[in-house]
Amino acid sequence: MLPPGSTIGIIGGGQLGRMAALAAAQLGYLVHIFSPEKDGPASQVSAVSTVADYSDQAAIEAFARSVDVVTFEFENIPAESVRLMASHVPVRPCWSVLEVAQDRIAEKRFFNSIGIKTAPWREVTSLESLRAALAEIGRPAVLKTARLGYDGKGQAKIGPETDPAQAWSALGDGLAAAGVGVLEGFINFLGEISVIVARGTDGSWAAFDPVWNVHKDHILDTTTSPAPISDELAQEAMDIAHRAAEALGVVGLLAVEMFVTPTGLLVNEMAPRPHNSGHWTMDACVTDQFEQFIRAVCGLPLGLPDRHSDAVMKNLIGDDVTQWRDILSDPTAKLHLYGKAEARPGRKMGHVNRIRPRADRT
Repeated sequence: MLPPGSTIGIIGGGQLGRMAALAAAQLGYLVHIFSPEKDGPASQVSAVSTVADYSDQAAIEAFARSVDVVTFEFENIPAESVRLMASHVPVRPCWSVLEVAQDRIAEKRFFNSIGIKTAPWREVTSLESLRAALAEIGRPAVLKTARLGYDGKGQAKIGPETDPAQAWSALGDGLAAAGVGVLEGFINFLGEISVIVARGTDGSWAAFDPVWNVHKDHILDTTTSPAPISDELAQEAMDIAHRAAEALGVVGLLAVEMFVTPTGLLVNEMAPRPHNSGHWTMDACVTDQFEQFIRAVCGLPLGLPDRHSDAVMKNLIGDDVTQWRDILSDPTAKLHLYGKAEARPGRKMGHVNRIRPRADRT
């Protein structure tokens, strides 16, 4: 176990790093942030910050030597840089987990290889292969870059009348960078759920309740806990997340998004870190996702993830943050702001958890 007073290195300076750093401080740890961004949300609440490019080898090595363990708060960082850090200090989760999670094709191959179903998909490397994939999968479908996509970025819908060449051109830069994309078939789904599972250095694990996610303009809008699904389906979702974490050898957190369909669950994607759909745990669980994250990467015993209250989390996007006075007037609302100076369209500025007494799953 890494004792309190040790230093945790977090790659990335956004709000997930900020909330992880606050949880680390509560457990007596120091946090060192590595990010190209000056005065980011995480740096504002951390002991030390290194401002450098993720490919700066000298800065990477100096950072790794200054901390006792390294983790990350988002996936869009070079796996090679994380591999270099791992030659100096433990990295949790391992850089190989990052390598799978940051590539949509590797991710889908991984899930399918362990018997977990996904939407139908095809790898595409050219306009010609896109046309062939559409002939197999059908329309509507979604063309996505294999890497660097999030919150609806890096994807284009292909409807019945869409010219495939237009979709291919729309993702030109992202497809050119990776040289490959993925075509996914549309799914007749009832909704999206997600599960966050923690796995410790000793292989112990604990999962939070599945939650129901609603998106607006491709960005998560609300998360409701518990998800309105049966106990049997909830257990199946937690088992899927655990199986994936075990197969990857994750030490830390793994968030798995799934579609609920009339015929069962299909996995959408995963993230080996704290997740937006887990923010409700900050005010509704015995141990929230950020404390659990710190416990796992430091080799501590995992906390109890049990839900003591029901909750609805709402993201505050762009100018939504100006509602802070109204939010604070609601005694059931717990406001969490990220310290970002400028509110821009599509930018996550904070979130609010509205808490209510726990009820049985419906």
